[in-house]
Amino acid sequence: MSSVNDIPSGWLETTIGELVELAQGVAINAKTNHVLSDKENGIPLLKINNLLNNTIDQYANPELVPKQSIIHKNDIIFTRTGQVGEVLKNKYGILHNNSFKVIPNKELHWSYLYWYLKDIRVYNYVQKVAAGSVQKDLNHGAFKTIEFKYPKNIEEQIAIANILTAFDDKIENLKAQNNTLEQTAQTIFKEWFGKYQVSDELPDGWRFMQLDKVSLLSAGGDKPKEFSKEKSDSFGVPIYSNGISKNGLYGYTDKPKIKEESVTISARGTIGFVCLRREPYVPIVRLIVSIPNQKFLSSKYLYFYLKNMNISGTGTTQQQLTVPAFKKAEILIPSIKKMEEFTLISNSVFNKIWINNSQIQTLKKTRDVLLPKLMSGKVRVNNFKD
Repeated sequence: MSSVNDIPSGWLETTIGELVELAQGVAINAKTNHVLSDKENGIPLLKINNLLNNTIDQYANPELVPKQSIIHKNDIIFTRTGQVGEVLKNKYGILHNNSFKVIPNKELHWSYLYWYLKDIRVYNYVQKVAAGSVQKDLNHGAFKTIEFKYPKNIEEQIAIANILTAFDDKIENLKAQNNTLEQTAQTIFKEWFGKYQVSDELPDGWRFMQLDKVSLLSAGGDKPKEFSKEKSDSFGVPIYSNGISKNGLYGYTDKPKIKEESVTISARGTIGFVCLRREPYVPIVRLIVSIPNQKFLSSKYLYFYLKNMNISGTGTTQQQLTVPAFKKAEILIPSIKKMEEFTLISNSVFNKIWINNSQIQTLKKTRDVLLPKLMSGKVRVNNFKD
């Protein structure tokens, strides 16, 4: 790789509208809900929340929608309403109209287009041109004004994309390792403690206790006045809400509210989404925090117990979970020896997970620094077919 001038030899510059077509997703409303289907006869309907959270809650009939709204592997999705500017691939289903499918012409390779749209400069640009103050909406015309720079040689496009994809492959491998590690700890938890959660006969020294007797419970408050959506030297403390995407990460601030290792539980919307929090953070917006009393239980035990617990809320209009209601829940407390044995194993598992997470963050940071340099031609790739 070598540094070059702003417009490298063999590169072209234009707007993205000259190189792609946009396929609109399907609107589901009172007039068009006939396209909805059951699971057996339909395929997933991909709304933004489904795309970002890897969930499926509705299905649609592929025979009743335009073919271009059906998404396959390597089709590029760009979100256009609400959470504008998210870029996704390798999804399957019928696209909802809160996103575009971006279709490259023969001058572009899909992988280069995908990574170009992942550039933070593209994200920042569409935030500016999207209309609406309450909920942003990016129309076709505004999207097509994105400036686009690319090597004319398709092989160079592929070589650039392959470098960035290699980072993602390593990241996905580490995430897969983490999933396996956590599943191992989950299996041990169920084998050791699961059968006693529905049993009246407990081993000596085991008992059920009310949650607020073995942990400190509190509810998240308003978001801090000083915060940033991006992590920086000034704002390095994570803010978590009751969302699911990115484990509820909302942004960053300068001072933590919770410093102990603890567990959070989403209390509105998707109730009962449980996360183990290691680093200091600030909880906001209907997020319940549970800090374990180490005399009785560890944070890892509390995490797995709550993950396996059927947590529900109350309310007719919108379900929600409150601290006064949740504190009455009972939790199984094993003997001190058994708790220590499980904590020793789970600590070892999560230490490896956190080492992997640190590597993931390093890979992401390196990739994100390299991405705009590759996409502008400031850094060139030499090992491609000319």
